[in-house]
Amino acid sequence: MAHNPLVSIVVPAHNAEATLARALDCLLDQEIVDWEAIIVDDASTDRTPAIIAGYVERDARFRTLSSCAHSAAGARNSGISTARGHWLMFLDADDWVDAGFLAKMLAALKTAPAAVAAYCGSRRAMPDDELTPPSISTEVATQPFETFARQCAIATHALLVDRETIVGLGGFDVSLRTCEDWDLWQRLARLGKNWVMVDEPLAFYRISPEALSRNSTQMLADAEIVIARGFSPDPRVKHPASAHANGAIEANGGTASEALAWFALWNAASDCGSGSGSIDPQLLRALPAGRKWAREIAKVAVDGLAVGSLSVPAQLAARWDRFGGAITGLITELGNVWDNLAAARRVQYHLEQMLLDVDDLAAPRRLARTLGIRVDARNPTSTELPQGVDQIYAYLMVDGQIETIVQFGVLGTVTRDHWIELIEPQKDAGADTSNTLAAEALLTTAERQPDPDSHFGKLARLATQAWELVRSSAEPAEPPAAPRRARARHDKDRTSFWNGYFATEDPWNYGSSYEQEKYERQLEILPAGPIGRVLELACAEGHFTRQLAPRVGHLTATDISAIAVGRARARCSDQPNIEFGVLDFSADTLPGEMDLIFCSEVLYYLDDLAELRRIAKKFAEALAPGGSFISAHAFVLRDNVERTGFDWNTFGAQAIAETLAATEGLVLEQSIQTELYRIDRFRRLSPDDVATEPMIDHVPIRAPIGIGVARNIVWGGARALRRDVARSERRQRIPVLMYHSVADEGPAALARFRLTPAAFASQMAWLRANGFHAVRSEQLEESIANRQPFVGRPVLITFDDGFQNFADHAWPTLRANDLTAEVFLVTDLVGESAQWDADSGPPTQLMDAGTVRRLSAEGALFGSHLATHRAIDGLSSSDLASELLRSRMFIERWTGRPTTALAAPFSVTDRRLGRLARECGYRVGFGGRHGPADLDCDPLDLPRIEIRGDRSLDDFVAVVEAVLD
Repeated sequence: MAHNPLVSIVVPAHNAEATLARALDCLLDQEIVDWEAIIVDDASTDRTPAIIAGYVERDARFRTLSSCAHSAAGARNSGISTARGHWLMFLDADDWVDAGFLAKMLAALKTAPAAVAAYCGSRRAMPDDELTPPSISTEVATQPFETFARQCAIATHALLVDRETIVGLGGFDVSLRTCEDWDLWQRLARLGKNWVMVDEPLAFYRISPEALSRNSTQMLADAEIVIARGFSPDPRVKHPASAHANGAIEANGGTASEALAWFALWNAASDCGSGSGSIDPQLLRALPAGRKWAREIAKVAVDGLAVGSLSVPAQLAARWDRFGGAITGLITELGNVWDNLAAARRVQYHLEQMLLDVDDLAAPRRLARTLGIRVDARNPTSTELPQGVDQIYAYLMVDGQIETIVQFGVLGTVTRDHWIELIEPQKDAGADTSNTLAAEALLTTAERQPDPDSHFGKLARLATQAWELVRSSAEPAEPPAAPRRARARHDKDRTSFWNGYFATEDPWNYGSSYEQEKYERQLEILPAGPIGRVLELACAEGHFTRQLAPRVGHLTATDISAIAVGRARARCSDQPNIEFGVLDFSADTLPGEMDLIFCSEVLYYLDDLAELRRIAKKFAEALAPGGSFISAHAFVLRDNVERTGFDWNTFGAQAIAETLAATEGLVLEQSIQTELYRIDRFRRLSPDDVATEPMIDHVPIRAPIGIGVARNIVWGGARALRRDVARSERRQRIPVLMYHSVADEGPAALARFRLTPAAFASQMAWLRANGFHAVRSEQLEESIANRQPFVGRPVLITFDDGFQNFADHAWPTLRANDLTAEVFLVTDLVGESAQWDADSGPPTQLMDAGTVRRLSAEGALFGSHLATHRAIDGLSSSDLASELLRSRMFIERWTGRPTTALAAPFSVTDRRLGRLARECGYRVGFGGRHGPADLDCDPLDLPRIEIRGDRSLDDFVAVVEAVLD
């Protein structure tokens, strides 16, 4: 009985005298010897039959057949009909495989007994024997049918396939002149069986000028048939997997028209490379114009160019003159079809970068928008900019070696000084203007008088145009008042401290509902009966004094600050029973025999509990027997971190009450307690008095709590205090949180970018309770510049777009938690709506300039999200610089502060942004990188952590805590 080999290799050959020997020799080189090769001579008229005969005579594993099919499909089918092996391989006469091909493919199949096929990666071989980089489709291993329904993802000979299955499927479709292998792999995949991947480039595919793959008309006609079959039932497959019986599912990878458009793009690019007539651009209409597809479109175009021009990618930039106009025209036509020239420009930038990334720049490469050059880093010379070019890709050379690569947007001639600044950035070519207003920086630039045709000359011209536009706008330019600064704690000199405190009238907002409710409750706790002599300590500006006076006989109102006493005297001038005086109750002697002493909201400021105990004794001694002492103070976290309290660096109501209760002669009679404060009345015992149980009343706070009070409160207690972690923790990285919208409702398609106000409030409360403090982007940049570890638990909170709901919902929550945020504004659209989201539903309203001014005065920070919200990689360098300048100047006009930070719209950036942004005065930039920022980051390419609206509080906590670890 004849031996059946493990593998049958079918080799169709038509006039293949130049390449056949190489193909057959690769079989003799195989590490696995159990194979047969069936060489099908398809009506050759050259020396092909003689070559075949020589191999048949040399090795019995070669067999030969004659065919008049005049097609690779027919010849392969003839070979299949006589094959005896378990596995089939199809090797064209001009291709070859690695010596380990069979061994590695069979080994992979052995590990996956249920697999119907194994496939590997491949490389193309050009006529000059240069090889393209390896390629492999990983999708075939995971969803083979959905892949083959849309594309031919593997080379014909990069496959070992089960012979009986191929016979059952009827072999290759001879009605197809091209794409016949794709059609068969599609039918094979429809069965739903496994494919196993060997991730190595073991197959080599020769490209020749006569190859059918360069006949775009035929390729498109056949591809349209194959794709249509892939999206419908195929009666040729008798037992398809149920999931594939009716064809491909559009949701799993796009429509049939999209698949054909991708194939048309490849063929159109191939035509550009070969110089033949291009296809109808309308065939490309179904290509996706979205930003995320630009690189893939460029990648397919480069692949088509390589085949059409018979070049490997590393040769394409040098051969640009042959096809550059054609491929640029094709991309422009694509933009016209899309009605989106920015999307086309984005593709062009990607394509040119791909070509230059693999080029040696042995000579200058002048592409459509990019100039690729080598520059002597030790002796640079001026570089003129060709028309249309707005980007330079340069190798900086030292002693003939590439020192580094620079890529940057450029507006005009790059002068020698400009190159020196690029090569030696520490030798700054001009003053740093990022911490001054852009208009002032403009004057500095103008004073340098750069060549008007140079890059910096044209940048200065754009800056002038931007400033003229900003200056002519209707928005007022007066900067808002700076927010109040926190007052320093006293350093022993209490009088100076309190006079400084009262330099601003009404520092505590004494007339607020919250404070007035507290005053009412202090009056409610007054002792019963007539009250004769009363001493009020720390009367401040007399707001409570005025309400207390009618309830008592004689009131002595005192304060350490003469300024405060003066205002109190004026406020109570119509109250004849008040005597005012300046008194330091810690240092001075208190008047004695008082029936009542009031001392509220001031004992926190004592140095320590020892001083409090000493003064409590003074209070007791100043009271007449039976006299009362009333004190109102807030709960402070330092006393009890587990309950709601104020995050102040001092003791609070609990410690004060305990100290007074422990003072000899004082006993607590009554206490009114809320979640935030307690009001206590103590009595000095007479010699015959007996202390009784105090009356404790727990009451709610009904008055609204103003932001000045709320920002110091940590509701429910804290897990960590800011001052404690500031002393004990240093870290190398920081979470930069990225938000967009805070609203209860909005388009479902944008749910990822929208948090409910309640969810946002929970996140901010968690940050506050866990000791986080908000920092500004400029602080982050300074830490990176100085390599200075971050103190405590910093967090940078950012908001993209500048929605009105930031002002309505997010900002009040941030302020209430003593946090701030940096909002990146789309300056041309302030006061309008987010039209870039219009496809997803009704666009969200954006803040207007007046709101920006108000929030800035309250402490919110603002940066640039550019002027129009167009993605950066689709802007020309001139448009990009113009938007950078214009947006910065408008924000500075509204806020009166330097603008130094930007966030790229859609988190999309490219290699031009960092340098152009720096030249336009920015110091901090956020692009598309995800994760925490650390001390090694480029300040103009900082990562952020997106906080999604479809995630829970637990997810938020896990993300932030991961940065702390």
